[in-house]
Amino acid sequence: MTTTTRPAPARGKAEPRTDHQVTQEFGHERKLPIALSESACKQSVENLNQVLADTMALRDLYKKHHWQVSGPTFYQLHLLFDKHWGEQSELVDSLAERIMMLGGLSIAMAQDVAETTLVPRPPRGRETAEAQIQRLLHAHEVVLEAARATARDAAKAGDDGTNDLVVSGVIRTNELQVWFLAEHVTSAHG
Repeated sequence: MTTTTRPAPARGKAEPRTDHQVTQEFGHERKLPIALSESACKQSVENLNQVLADTMALRDLYKKHHWQVSGPTFYQLHLLFDKHWGEQSELVDSLAERIMMLGGLSIAMAQDVAETTLVPRPPRGRETAEAQIQRLLHAHEVVLEAARATARDAAKAGDDGTNDLVVSGVIRTNELQVWFLAEHVTSAHG
């Protein structure tokens, strides 16, 4: 038996194998027997990928702020940001799986998220806790706007599964997290 040995890639120059075949192109849904029209699935997949990209950006923003928070409320915010990061991570998984259930492909890589999300990129540096909270509140609003539009479209198309996930999961989780964050902002109290 003869084996072919491939030379090890040069350090820093790893090359991916390109002999793999793509089995489904991004943006093309495959028809699954889930009693939904192709147009309903396509619309939900597109909408959900936007919510997914924004949710992934929000999730990562929570982790950034978890690592970089400072000041007199450090401990409380450090824990809160990590808790919210975990909840957003669960939403990311649920959204991606729903996209796959509809026959679509979910956004998965950081580059794709960066190209798709409407959540503004934060500076690399450390911000004050108040600025971090304001940035998170804005990101939640971005997610909630896309989620509400997705829920309405899904309801109109008869896509109850997507509507339920978005309303019961995305909207309720984000509204609760907004409340927890807003209670830390002194200017929010009148």
